[in-house]
Amino acid sequence: MNLKKYFIRALHRLQKGPGYTYKELLVWYCDNTNTHGPKRIIKEGPKKKLIWFFLTLLFASLVFWQWGILINTYLSYNVTSSLSIGFKTMKFPAVTVCNANPFKYSEVKHLLKELDRLIEAALERILQPTPGNGSNTSSPPLDLELWHQIPLVLIDEHDKDNPIILDIFESNLAGLSPASVPPQCSHQGSGNCTYRNFTSAAQAVTEWYILQSTSILSRVPLQERIRMGYQAEDMILACLYGAEPCNYKNFTQIYHPDHGNCYIFNWGMDEEALNSSNPGAEFGLKLILDISQQDYIPYLSSAAGARLMLHQQKSFPFLKDQGIYAMAGTETSIGVLVDELERMGYPYSDCTMNGSDVPVKNLYSQYNTSYSIQACLRSCFQNHMIEICGCGHYMFPLPEGVNYCNNEDNPGWAYCYSSLRSSIRHRQICIDSCKETCNDTQYKMTISMADWPSEASEDWIFHILSYERDMSTNVTLDRNGIIKLNIYFQEYNYRTISESAATTIVWLLSSLGGQFGFWMGGSVLCLIEFGEIIIDSLWITVINVISWCKGLKQKRAQARWWRLTPTWASSTRTRVPSPGTRRCPLSPARPHPTTTRCGCSPSTSSGPTAMQKPSERRVTAGCQHCVCVSPAEQSSPLRSN
Repeated sequence: MNLKKYFIRALHRLQKGPGYTYKELLVWYCDNTNTHGPKRIIKEGPKKKLIWFFLTLLFASLVFWQWGILINTYLSYNVTSSLSIGFKTMKFPAVTVCNANPFKYSEVKHLLKELDRLIEAALERILQPTPGNGSNTSSPPLDLELWHQIPLVLIDEHDKDNPIILDIFESNLAGLSPASVPPQCSHQGSGNCTYRNFTSAAQAVTEWYILQSTSILSRVPLQERIRMGYQAEDMILACLYGAEPCNYKNFTQIYHPDHGNCYIFNWGMDEEALNSSNPGAEFGLKLILDISQQDYIPYLSSAAGARLMLHQQKSFPFLKDQGIYAMAGTETSIGVLVDELERMGYPYSDCTMNGSDVPVKNLYSQYNTSYSIQACLRSCFQNHMIEICGCGHYMFPLPEGVNYCNNEDNPGWAYCYSSLRSSIRHRQICIDSCKETCNDTQYKMTISMADWPSEASEDWIFHILSYERDMSTNVTLDRNGIIKLNIYFQEYNYRTISESAATTIVWLLSSLGGQFGFWMGGSVLCLIEFGEIIIDSLWITVINVISWCKGLKQKRAQARWWRLTPTWASSTRTRVPSPGTRRCPLSPARPHPTTTRCGCSPSTSSGPTAMQKPSERRVTAGCQHCVCVSPAEQSSPLRSN
């Protein structure tokens, strides 16, 4: 009870304003607020009061409308991009060089022997479709097992509505255009096949050969594949960085599925990254490479040259997407400009700092390289390939406990791979899962080429390079296999493209205050006043609820008391007590009982008495159960049942 009284008094002390009704509180607010408009509503006459009420309501609505627009603009988290140009000594980029041909043909010829015979026979059938026009030289029979796994077929589309599929080795191809299609089926003999259309047989043959060679090479151990590739001491003939000589030992070797052995200069894994002392070609990296074009695989690599890429330290080179070719027999000069990108993170953009918040497991982390969106997309595709096809693709890294796909262990892998690669849904899942890096460095290249060496100097240059590599006086190099590279910074100016928040909390507060002050002449103090009246309204509501609950409790108690009141005998005017009620005994030692009003002493009655009729009650000290009697009948005897 004491706690309830204290709480009610505390509410009374906290309640502000002149009264305890909503109307009084509203009038008090309008009369004391600093906001323009409400004062005029209560001080003007009836007509002006109506006009000012309408204007105040209109401008208040405009304020809230403008506030909604401003808050929505702030929560959209827009950014602005700024470009700044700086000048500093910069780290020389990591340079990755590879041969366009992944393996020496002399080293893998025994593995691709049957495949080469098949493709030669298929080309002969395509070029000479009429039986009897082919070569008559006797040759051992073809092993068509590889062919039946992923056949190469032609489609006769003379009848567009009913195209005819023709197997190259089983049909008469006379009169057909050489447009080939390699189908991928879920299993041999199945009608569930996927056909890839090509307008030229050259494209179809290359794609078909890549699929078949991938299946064969995936079963070769990694160390054996490295041995069959181009070694650094054979490929890198000369190296010079600035004024310091270098050699193949300054390069880090990695195995790249597309290009075999690749070599990275200034990768920064084991040593600190090199700085460029000055811009210009004399202070960059100079390389002379031998690509040994005469040892290319004829059906696997149709382009000859070196594949190279400039990238950040400790990042994996994705040469197939971002690399460039350097042509044999030329000197290629590459001038570099640096762009640094700085993106804002969440909630302004969906970028990541290091890939830790990306749900895709990065399979390229086995190289100890940093996160990139290319690594994420390829890891996502490989994970889907393993989940759906039961094996991994040869071109991407493998997690532990998984094998690469091949025709023997996974006959339907080509169909599964082709279906997955063309699936828009799986592609979109990977795009949604992967994120761009928040900070990135891009290298813009300006490329120029010239013939090298010239006809006047090629004799002595080839003699010297052949002697340095093979210790032979005979010329073992030629123009078709030699490449010279010059890589350097054009200038030390670098561009920084950074993002900044277009809307900040300071902008939001100033805009909200500007709109409030313009339309209603208000300020922050006016908002505090408005908050005060809201608090006062809440206190009044609480007090009213407490009063209502108290009145409800009293009504319930009154109803219980009326149910317990005795009945009166109308004939003898003798009150009959209710069952269980007795007359209070009188003690001789105690004073005579006095008569009091019912409800004057709640502690001596059996129930609430505040609402009793104005009859009187006999009270005896120590009595716990008394009955009410009228003054005229105090001497009337009580009748017990």
